Order: sequence, then structure tokens, then C-alpha cells
Amino acid sequence: MFDYQYHPYDSKRVPVFGKKGMVVTAQPLAAQAGLEILKKGGNAIAIDAAIATATCLTVVEPTSNGIGSDAFALIWTKGKLYGLNASGLAPQSISIEKIRNRGYNSMPTYGFEPVMVPGAPAAWAACSSRFGKLPLTEVMRPAINYAEHGYPLSPGFKKTGALLIKKNQENFSRQNV
Repeated sequence: MFDYQYHPYDSKRVPVFGKKGMVVTAQPLAAQAGLEILKKGGNAIAIDAAIATATCLTVVEPTSNGIGSDAFALIWTKGKLYGLNASGLAPQSISIEKIRNRGYNSMPTYGFEPVMVPGAPAAWAACSSRFGKLPLTEVMRPAINYAEHGYPLSPGFKKTGALLIKKNQENFSRQNV
């Protein structure tokens, strides 16, 4: 039997339980977005809730789940397992020769050359189309609302964002980004 009171590690996390579903993220606004969608239909629209959570994270905590990211999904529904690999692709116009012609011996870490075509938006659309119950526009409504009207900046994102800017400021200015 599992002992819910046993905590072998120092942690701020405690077990949380829910009878009718749960959405968990490091960002409460994204979890709330997923929960709003989940309340509209329970497990029948769990995929919609996952998409709502992911799209909302791209707005309220883009360092965790940016819109330019890859996406992967394992979906178990109606007794079958489905997998999705939505890795971003290299841009069609990029080539090793073009990278070398720009003076690089390997793919640079910063700048426009290493940027890929994002896979996440295509993953959301594919999962919504195949498994979703609600229109994608409704599922994305919380993210759209935060993007249009703003949201309180979480202390963690503020700290992470400041560190990223400080760490990469020289690289960005060198690349004229």
C-alpha cells in the first residue's frame, strides 16, 4: 500500500488528489486553463484540456513550452495507444553549404540559422482534429485571452527571464538579433 504521508525527499511538493480530474503545471494560470476545459466534459475532452494547457503555457510561461517548440504525445483512448512526434523541421532553404558560406564550421548556437520550423502548433491541431471534442478556437481561448489582455507575471518566470536575458545579451547583440 502506498503511504501518502511518507516523503523521503526534502520538497515543497505534497500529494494532491482529485475525484473528477486534475491539471498540473508549474504555472497556475495554465493549469486553470486546462481545468476550465476539463470541466466541460471530463475525460471525454482530456485531450482538449491538454492542448489548452500547452497553448496557455506558451503565453504565460514560454520558457517552459514555447510556441516555437517541438511536441510529443502519447494518447491512450478507446483501448488503443497513439503516438505523435511533432519535431520541428529544418527550414527548407537551409543547407550545410549555406551555413558554411556564412562562415560557420558547425551550426551556430545563436541567431537565425539554428531556428527550426516549430512542431508544437501542428501537434495541437493534429491532436485536436483527431481526438478533440471542442473546436480548437475554443480550446485556445484562455491562451488567446492572456495574450490579448495580459496576465500577472509569475515570480519564477520573472527570475528565469532576467537570467536568460543577462546570459544571452552578448550573444544576441553580437548576432544583431
